[in-house]
Amino acid sequence: MANFEQTFKNIDDLLYKDSGADSEIDYIEQTSWVLFLRYLDSFDKNREDKAILEGKNYTPILEPKFQWENWAAHKK
Repeated sequence: MANFEQTFKNIDDLLYKDSGADSEIDYIEQTSWVLFLRYLDSFDKNREDKAILEGKNYTPILEPKFQWENWAAHKK
């Protein structure tokens, strides 16, 4: 559970610095949206892996330019 709480704290800290918000209430919508997009990416990757294992073609839910790894993940 501590890892989950730390993840939220990290997101909150980042959004607080970027937006100059006064409290967590000011950016709870952004936090929720980011977490949803991350979940959607993970869900899509799991479906893709399953299709590959079954020898099927897979069309991602999101276009590549909107996928997490292309816009939100740290660049290597």
